[in-house]
Amino acid sequence: MPGAGPEPHGGPEPLEGPLPEKVRRRVVSLTGDALGGLTVAELPAPLRQYARFTPQRRTKFGANAMAAALEGEPAFRERIAEQLRERFPELTEALASGTPPPAADPVDVAAVAYVLRPVDWAKLVAAAGEEAQRAQAERAGEEAQRELARLRAELAEARAAARTEGERGRGELDALRKELESTRRKLRSAQSDVQRGKAETRRLREDVEELRSTAAAEKSAAESESRRLRTRLAEAESALEAGRKAAREGRSMQDMRVRLLLDSVLDAAQGLRRELALPPTTSRPADAVDAVEPGRMTPRDVAARALSETDPELLDQLLALPQSHLVVDGYNVTKTGYPTMPLDKQRLRLLGGLAGLAAQSGAEVTCVFDGAELAAPVLLAPPRGVRVLFSKPGQTADELIRQLVRAEPPGRAVVVVSSDREVADGCAAAGARPVSSALLLRRLGRT
Repeated sequence: MPGAGPEPHGGPEPLEGPLPEKVRRRVVSLTGDALGGLTVAELPAPLRQYARFTPQRRTKFGANAMAAALEGEPAFRERIAEQLRERFPELTEALASGTPPPAADPVDVAAVAYVLRPVDWAKLVAAAGEEAQRAQAERAGEEAQRELARLRAELAEARAAARTEGERGRGELDALRKELESTRRKLRSAQSDVQRGKAETRRLREDVEELRSTAAAEKSAAESESRRLRTRLAEAESALEAGRKAAREGRSMQDMRVRLLLDSVLDAAQGLRRELALPPTTSRPADAVDAVEPGRMTPRDVAARALSETDPELLDQLLALPQSHLVVDGYNVTKTGYPTMPLDKQRLRLLGGLAGLAAQSGAEVTCVFDGAELAAPVLLAPPRGVRVLFSKPGQTADELIRQLVRAEPPGRAVVVVSSDREVADGCAAAGARPVSSALLLRRLGRT
């Protein structure tokens, strides 16, 4: 290559030690910049993967590979040297002549000399390392001097602060001594007052003990009289409240039963008037005479209108009675109609159907479930028009249904839905009309 010189003295000049770190970093940086001027074919195989990198990334990721190629590939080192001759012509010419510029950075001189390998290049590299170490030592010395000056300033400030603090502490100590003397005088005076107070306290304590004994005797007598009066007052209040409660419960229950029965009779009368459609102003005595008129129904026609026990229309007729009350044995119906569902799903499905039936018929509807096996209260919002009851612990749903039937006044239309024969017979004996669970399921399935 033009400008390249042969290795001096017939071979490479070895370094006496490792390449100084600063010189090595500068050599790698210059090589990374110079790689951009070479083709991929001109690069050693280990460096071709870094050819398309930026100079900074080449320096970061290929530093070791570039250093090894410069040391072991003379042809590659000569190509880099050619790039450096074009980039630093003055410096390379000065190194070739053996007189490096005195103002040049020794690290740059050593790095370029390492690549170009002029005469005495090893000495230039060693001198650059020594110069870098000397500069570093000078900077360290300057840093140490600045740190020493700073520490001396801090020491002077600390001593001044200590003197100030000591003077302030002596002043405070004098003030505390004076305050202590004053406090001692006050303490002696307070001790004298305490002695006099103790004597007065002993005298007052004796007076208090005497008054306390007298008051305790009077209080005991007053409490005895008060307990006696409270006992008599409690007995009188209990008797009065029991009388009031008995009168109130008797009157309210009797009034409720009579009013419900009266409403049933009135509704029955109104329903009968609508059913017969008898104008009160057109009735005549002759209308009461028994005779056969054209168009009247015969007894056979009336018998033909009777409904089967399994006909859902029968339940509609029963619920159409005035003030009717439908009482449903909940689990008996759900386990007949949909036994495979969970209990909570069974309850929700039945109550949904009963809500629609209550809205259609206008009847009072009560659904009873067995609560004996419940581990906790059921969180349930009853639908509109349906009363939901659970039996108490130790009580069955059958017993609760019979209590509901017995609570109704005689004459009211009460319909009990249950396929349990014992429940049906007991409710029938109490005046209710039992129907099967299958009948209610058919009626609910029709809506």
